[in-house]
Amino acid sequence: MTGRLPVIGLMLGDMTGIGPEISAKLLAGGNYRSDARVVVVGDARVLELGCRDARIEIEWQTVPTVAAIDWSQERLPLVDLGNIDPARIGRGEVSAESGRLAGETLAHMIGLALGGSLDGICFAPLNKAALHRGGWKYPDEHQMFAALTRHSGFFGEMNVIKEFSTFRVTSHVALREAVNLITPERIAAAIELADATLRATGIERPRIAVAALNPHGGESGLFGDEEIRIIRPTVERMRAAGIGCAGPIPSDTIFLRALKGEYDGVVMMYHDQGQIATKLLGFNKGVTVTAGLKTVFTTPAHGTAFDIVGEGRADSGALAQALRMATRLAAARLH
Repeated sequence: MTGRLPVIGLMLGDMTGIGPEISAKLLAGGNYRSDARVVVVGDARVLELGCRDARIEIEWQTVPTVAAIDWSQERLPLVDLGNIDPARIGRGEVSAESGRLAGETLAHMIGLALGGSLDGICFAPLNKAALHRGGWKYPDEHQMFAALTRHSGFFGEMNVIKEFSTFRVTSHVALREAVNLITPERIAAAIELADATLRATGIERPRIAVAALNPHGGESGLFGDEEIRIIRPTVERMRAAGIGCAGPIPSDTIFLRALKGEYDGVVMMYHDQGQIATKLLGFNKGVTVTAGLKTVFTTPAHGTAFDIVGEGRADSGALAQALRMATRLAAARLH
């Protein structure tokens, strides 16, 4: 055990959206201080923008490096990259320039994490289209993180709400392609990832439900046989290996059972199978974790909310939950 609080880097999100505002609101509350050491990495002008949006004031001090921070000081530490000038970028719309700079900021933070200066990264909402237009040619930020951390092997998104967490066998691919990617190897990897990540959050014996692919679980092969050929044998093999998993369970009832408390996590076969449920139940409270990488990454499950940018009414609840999750996962790795 290290005996120290985890150091979490907070990235202010894509500045064209509500990220700066909700970051300022979170930081002003200071409720995280007993559990984590938080440093903002980005541009001081973007934090100032967030304070104006939120109509609040924060006392911070710029520091040259994370190593130079005096954690006994009350003022918020900020590593000012000086790379984003809000006066030059429009807001409330997709901006390739903002996406490029958001990616550069995250790449810098990943370098800090790989070098041991950060124990985890929590970031306010990004915009996938902006990242892509800005030159970060990945399907999503999770693929980007995997590339920048030089990860090999399976990884995936974990979506967390109060009632349960979800994991994916396939994610940001066309539905037609997703079906072909549902293999015993990927299902087993997703179940193993769910078990390991839920344990890291403090659940000693995770209970994991595995979703069916087809309507009614395939209806004994009438509507498809993936459940018979692929999913059920894999679930049985993983259960025999000691993981507490069950399935395949039809996706029109699996979330009702999880909501009742029968399961801690749900492994779904494709993106929308679980995202509809989690966003319906916790749109402003859900958290997305990039699970399985050497660096902890968490973010709110909602987007940049261009429709309310600058109005001062964005809810920081999901970002607060994301910071708590980053803290918990990073602390588990330290201990």
